[in-house]
Amino acid sequence: MDIRIFVVEDDEHIGSVVRTFLEEAGYRAELCADGRKALERLYDERYQLVILDIMLPGTSGMELLRELRNLDGSTPVLMMTALSGDEPQIKAFDRLADDYLTKPFSMRILLKRVEALLRRSGALQNELHLGELCLNQESYRASWAGTDLGLTLREFEILKLLAENSGRVMSHDRILSRLWGFDSDATEATVHTHIKNLRAKLPVNIIKTLRGVGYSLEEKR
Repeated sequence: MDIRIFVVEDDEHIGSVVRTFLEEAGYRAELCADGRKALERLYDERYQLVILDIMLPGTSGMELLRELRNLDGSTPVLMMTALSGDEPQIKAFDRLADDYLTKPFSMRILLKRVEALLRRSGALQNELHLGELCLNQESYRASWAGTDLGLTLREFEILKLLAENSGRVMSHDRILSRLWGFDSDATEATVHTHIKNLRAKLPVNIIKTLRGVGYSLEEKR
């Protein structure tokens, strides 16, 4: 998946967490903390999605949005801010932002918003293919060689996460934080149970275990 996302966020912690989650989801994420430098990048580079904080040093997120729309009217823009109330959101949408998130927000919700914007723009295809495996990200249905696997929503999410990171080991902690959230009561045993159920539904064992670490998915035809 060669999708470039530009994250403009001056809070080092938030920016780092957002970039990490985007990269673990298979995107190429670039981070910038300064409004003026971000504007230079937007003039020189093209991205499939831009995530903009409103309160930035140098040039504000609203000004960046205005400049981006002068350059390119089609790139999806997701605004995020700690500002409360309706006025910042109304102003952002008036300047043709595509979506808006108020801090603090869940990383899982951020990723869903990102997916929705990329699908709407056509940058992200509805179907993810890996050998005989097909995952429809709109209907949340998985099939093998055209046969529906009958997965639950959670099983689908786990399989999709592994497929997006095919060949890489996804640790128990990464799976839990991505799909259940940091404050969930779910444990490694929870993940193991879902993996066991997934393996029972797949006609071929493509999910491999690295004992004590996590799971990876291999392509088989």
